[in-house]
Amino acid sequence: MINRRAFMKSGALALFAAGVGGVPTFIARAANSRKIIPPYKKNKVLVCIFQRGAMDGLMAVSPYADANLKTLRPTLYMSPAETEGKMFDLDGRFGLHPSLAAFDPYFKEGRMAIVHGVGSPNTTRSHFDAQDYMESGTPFSKSTQSGWLNRAVGLLGHEPATPFRAVSLTSSLPRSFYGDNETLAINNLQEFAVQMRGNPLASNLASKSFESLYDQTSNQLLNKTGKESFDAMKMLNVNNLKNYQPAAGIVYPNSALGNSLKQIATLIKMDIGMEVAFAESGGWDTHFNQGTANGALARNLKDFSDSIDAFWKDMSAYQDDVTVMTMTEFGRTAHQNGTGGTDHGRASCLFVLGNDVQGGKVYNNIKTLAKEDLEDGRDLPVSTDFRSVFSAVANGHLKINNNKVLFPSWDGQSLGVMKG
Repeated sequence: MINRRAFMKSGALALFAAGVGGVPTFIARAANSRKIIPPYKKNKVLVCIFQRGAMDGLMAVSPYADANLKTLRPTLYMSPAETEGKMFDLDGRFGLHPSLAAFDPYFKEGRMAIVHGVGSPNTTRSHFDAQDYMESGTPFSKSTQSGWLNRAVGLLGHEPATPFRAVSLTSSLPRSFYGDNETLAINNLQEFAVQMRGNPLASNLASKSFESLYDQTSNQLLNKTGKESFDAMKMLNVNNLKNYQPAAGIVYPNSALGNSLKQIATLIKMDIGMEVAFAESGGWDTHFNQGTANGALARNLKDFSDSIDAFWKDMSAYQDDVTVMTMTEFGRTAHQNGTGGTDHGRASCLFVLGNDVQGGKVYNNIKTLAKEDLEDGRDLPVSTDFRSVFSAVANGHLKINNNKVLFPSWDGQSLGVMKG
């Protein structure tokens, strides 16, 4: 027997692009029962972006003033003194990669904070394990069933007035959304279908409409809802989605991240009760031919920053209510390898953007890049636990203030990256 909560939680159902319209009736009923008629209301919205593959924080935000860096990275070293493709000098110690040019104004305006030397206390260099630990929020426990963002949703202090309270713009539910609180994964807002995550029938059901799923089950939940309401939810009008245009002059990059953030902007502007959003960006595993001002990393950084920049400008009327936070599972080795790249390391950096951010500063406890200050003589050590940043942003922006539930077994202090 699948109850309504189980039907939504832990990826049991994920809405994704399959070319067929159809929405579970309990979503429509939830909308009708709460009388959600856009505009619903403006909520505080936390948008999290996961850079999967481990971004090289030492190049994205380079401690260029440390003389050791040039020795460690003879062909990857960059500095603001370069005349071509130069970095943006942030504070006389750190420089912003030229492909992150879109971030420089936000940093100077005090709306963007950068946290460097951040990562997990768990020393794993496995992408899968490190991502899992970061998304569960319990870096030394594989048994945690819920994700930290799902727990954050549960700490918001109210029942969901809308099924769109927490949405991931991904093809499947991310680990951080697993748990008892209702969340959705939607790959494409313009097309609706459902897939049964973890079900042996998933491969057969993935391309079928909700009507087809209904026909193949005797589940009481689905029987109670009735076939008559298998129509597009009025609060998420497909025609409105197809006709959506960003604010004048704004063009999102035609990339996975750009498209995801454009759809998140759409949901926010529809005022249908979104409070937590999730997107991801891949391709950060730069083992070879990493490049400097040009190359694989530079291209990824440009798409990353341009996508966030377009989203933020599109949010012009909502900027007081939206905060963006990025994350990556770990960083890269301080020493470049023999193929012009960097291998799996430890600490990296992250970005927090918002009007309630105490920005214009590179928060860090980095000592030097001398061998004696590196972890295992090769890596930038983790000097800031990711939970101190995640908790600060979630508490400061969403006002949930319960770190014991948000990050079980952690008794650290939140980092002061938020105003107030």
